[in-house]
Amino acid sequence: MATEILMPALSPTMEEGTLAKWLVKEGDTVSSGDILAEIETDKATMEFEAVDEGIMGLILIAEGTAGVKVNTPIAVLIEEGESADAAPTAVPAPAPGPQATPAPAAAVSAPTPAATPAPAAPKADGKRIIASPLARRLAKEKGIDIATLTGTGPHGRIVKVDVEGASAAPKTASAPAATPAAAPTAAPAGPSSDMVARMYEGRDYEEVPLDGMRKTIAVRLTEAKQTIPHFYLRREVQLDALMAFRSQLNGQLEARGVKLSVNDFIIKACALALQDVPDANAVWAGDRMLKLKPSDVAVAVAIEGGLFTPVLKDAEKKTLSTLSAEMKDLATRARNRKLAPHEYQGGSFAISNLGMMGIENFDAVINPPHGAILAVGAGIKKPVVKSDGEIGVATVMSMTLSVDHRVIDGALGAELLKAIVGYLESPMSMLA
Repeated sequence: MATEILMPALSPTMEEGTLAKWLVKEGDTVSSGDILAEIETDKATMEFEAVDEGIMGLILIAEGTAGVKVNTPIAVLIEEGESADAAPTAVPAPAPGPQATPAPAAAVSAPTPAATPAPAAPKADGKRIIASPLARRLAKEKGIDIATLTGTGPHGRIVKVDVEGASAAPKTASAPAATPAAAPTAAPAGPSSDMVARMYEGRDYEEVPLDGMRKTIAVRLTEAKQTIPHFYLRREVQLDALMAFRSQLNGQLEARGVKLSVNDFIIKACALALQDVPDANAVWAGDRMLKLKPSDVAVAVAIEGGLFTPVLKDAEKKTLSTLSAEMKDLATRARNRKLAPHEYQGGSFAISNLGMMGIENFDAVINPPHGAILAVGAGIKKPVVKSDGEIGVATVMSMTLSVDHRVIDGALGAELLKAIVGYLESPMSMLA
């Protein structure tokens, strides 16, 4: 029986995506686990796996089509000997829209694609059993009553993994189908696009449509500034001891091909400070706060058209060289849009470092649900009063901690920033 393959939700926040590339064509035989397509979300390009087997009978959405809503039919799978004419009527496809050049896909298993099942035998309570043909066959081979299984596919559909894990997952209740939320659009601010365009009539300009990432950034950060009560704490850090210590360590690690950056020390200092001030290691969860035990530190990475904040999990337990290698890997894959959602979601605290671009100080916007974000400026040589009262020159770095007042009060934020400064000015303590 013909089975529709629906646009999957490849991340918890995905509402629409771009079908970047088909990796199969009509007439190809498909097995469970085969990669069918590459799909762009607002953050990454990911591979989409098949969970059923059959023949690709009909492709409904052409590659390059943007704005495809989650749960929209994108293709039809048929059984051997079945004609594609028996496939369900295709729904109108969204018009192809502008898209970024697809980045190489992340080697990540995609969530189960949804499908419209064939008519099934009724359950004891009169409801239909929604299951894929492959799941039905496997259940029959294993002697499992398919009516006792819980469907984890879209609309409670029973798929292959449900049958394979039958002994561990007895059926309790079918999950109701989730209603897709509206696609994110840039939050209105000021005059409309038409009004702005009229202001520039007669002037030479290029109109740049918003891609998924830019729309998401516009919505999320507008929401952050409108709903999060930001306040700001500023400190300066003298970096001379850290620079000397870094130089010494890099000399010793050169044979291993390791080169530590100042940012690696900042990540470690923040991770340890969150352990020293555990009440600040928290996120806002609507009607409560969640206090994290580990220090999961996110670091902003600029990419073309936007940014990622990959998360270094358990950063307080990792050595500086491990953090350095992990950060380099995450940053490289972020720029190639190869990160999986679990690698850039979560964390309680973030770091945004523009010092390497010569920015001396700035205020960063909190990335919800984080409780705080540290904005790091450049190290600048300045005259300072030394501990002996003499005037000298030191390398001084400005830092601004943006804090969500719902999560962290002023005194607690000051305590956290003091702990971060303490580690940076006494870097040897990070190894203790």
